[in-house]
Amino acid sequence: QVQLVESGGGLVQPGDSLRLSCAASGGTFSSYALGWFRQAPGKDRETVASINRSGGITYYGDSVKGRFTISRDNAKNTVYLQMNSPKPENTAVYYCAADRVPGWSAPRRASEYDYWGQGAQVTVSS
Repeated sequence: QVQLVESGGGLVQPGDSLRLSCAASGGTFSSYALGWFRQAPGKDRETVASINRSGGITYYGDSVKGRFTISRDNAKNTVYLQMNSPKPENTAVYYCAADRVPGWSAPRRASEYDYWGQGAQVTVSS
């Protein structure tokens, strides 16, 4: 029902910045909580950040606090992940996801999300 498409991935150097976008279609965007997740080779999927329906509540994984920022623009049906000062260990495939029937909070668990994008590769290297 809901389709999510990530964009903005690619190669970035440490100390630079990168902004991922995820455009949604096929649903009521403003009703969804949204999240960003990542998965590196040989590792489990990790929660990066999430945001509630209104945008007033956010959650960040400990490793990205102070460097990454999640935001949403309901008028554009888009959620963003601003990645400042990325590190080589942040290299992964980044996925956006939507929780169709959230509460008021920003869900943390991948199992809470109903719809997923295809992923965008982010490589941090000098």
